[in-house]
Amino acid sequence: MFSAQTYIQRRNQLKKQLGSGIILFPGNSESPMNYPANGYHFRQDSNFLYFWGNDEPDLMAIIDIDNDQDILFGNDLTIDDIIWMGNLPTMAEKIEKNGASSTLPITELTKIIKKALQNDRKIHYLPPYRGDTILQLSGLLDISPEKIKENVSVNFIKAVVKQRNTKSPDEIAEIEYATNIARAMHIGAMKMVKPGTIEEEIAGAIEGVALATGSRLSFPAIYSVHGEILHNHYHGNEMKSGDLVVNDSGAESKLHYASDITRTIPVNGKFTSVQKNIYNIVLQSQLEAIENIKPGIKFRDIHLITARVIASGLKDLGIMKGDIDDAVSSGAHALFFPHGLGHMMGLDVHDMENLGEDYVGYDSEIIRSEQFGLAYLRLGRKLEPNFVVTVEPGIYFIPALIEKWKAEEKFTDFINYSKVEEYMDFGGIRIEDDVLVTDNGYKVFGEPIPKTVEEIENIVG
Repeated sequence: MFSAQTYIQRRNQLKKQLGSGIILFPGNSESPMNYPANGYHFRQDSNFLYFWGNDEPDLMAIIDIDNDQDILFGNDLTIDDIIWMGNLPTMAEKIEKNGASSTLPITELTKIIKKALQNDRKIHYLPPYRGDTILQLSGLLDISPEKIKENVSVNFIKAVVKQRNTKSPDEIAEIEYATNIARAMHIGAMKMVKPGTIEEEIAGAIEGVALATGSRLSFPAIYSVHGEILHNHYHGNEMKSGDLVVNDSGAESKLHYASDITRTIPVNGKFTSVQKNIYNIVLQSQLEAIENIKPGIKFRDIHLITARVIASGLKDLGIMKGDIDDAVSSGAHALFFPHGLGHMMGLDVHDMENLGEDYVGYDSEIIRSEQFGLAYLRLGRKLEPNFVVTVEPGIYFIPALIEKWKAEEKFTDFINYSKVEEYMDFGGIRIEDDVLVTDNGYKVFGEPIPKTVEEIENIVG
């Protein structure tokens, strides 16, 4: 945990932003894999972590703004609990660490919420993403489960986004730590890769690096020779000479701050000339995107700069044609770059995505596009100092999408389909780094991770 004063300051800022009512924080409970005593590894709700810090299951909390009370609800362990789990911090010890004003048994929460509802007080809560939390809120608030998400507090969402979007020095240090774990994961994977290896051998080793530091993966690793499948969690392919393998993986620090890095590696240690051409387009687009990061610039504009670099490079190879600006404005490049350039990152690898991407990545000035490809951009708004973003352009040859667009004769002024067909079995390339927006520009997190053709070829195999 950070200092108690950190959590006090965060809650005080939240009180000022919301003004009145009760702010309700359901913590997460254990999730059983197949029976109650055999659970998935516990992960606390990120907003609970941000405002309270306590990383244990079966806790809830409220901020009573009108009475200036911060109350943590939970139960101390019984002797039966201690036999199985040992002595853990008491509730009194928990609030010493987060600076809450008091603690009460979990049963008292129902009484407090019921009384508040009888007095027509506003109960602020965030959109739940777990079924057990929906049922818990339903019981507390006397709202049917189907109506829970309709009654979330938009003001609470906006207040949380405003706070969590801007990272403190302590948070930045945690992300730096997580990025350096990811560096070890990626360099280790580069050294292991060779023809004849099954993907899962290296995917397992990647996770082992994180676990060996007392951390964990920030998301299930994407490690696949089928890089054209954007979120591919299958690891059963044998890697063959001539294949490219996409490694999109990151670590989560002990305080649960994320990193998210992607590298694309030639399985036999050498890029072919065709692979090198595509790889260098992606790398150049990523470097230009990073160079443009600074406060005040719209991330959507950086995405479009990246798209123009990709389209121009593909035109040089005869894959695209025509006016590049027109091609990008029409969305023709999205056949090869169908996703957004990046996203916010912090306590969640896609930071606060459960609150709604449009609240996090957009605002009244920057509205999400409906154009294919650009619509998937999670972050479009102007950047501000101490935002943390990922920068992850890619080029992909997705057979089903190519066949669909060709059959529809889509963007024939900009796409040379006869040339594209030569790349149908190419796969995909993606390169990603994590970047801090500074007062005057940017800082790439962590020690450098090999990403030029020469650097990767020198380390692979």
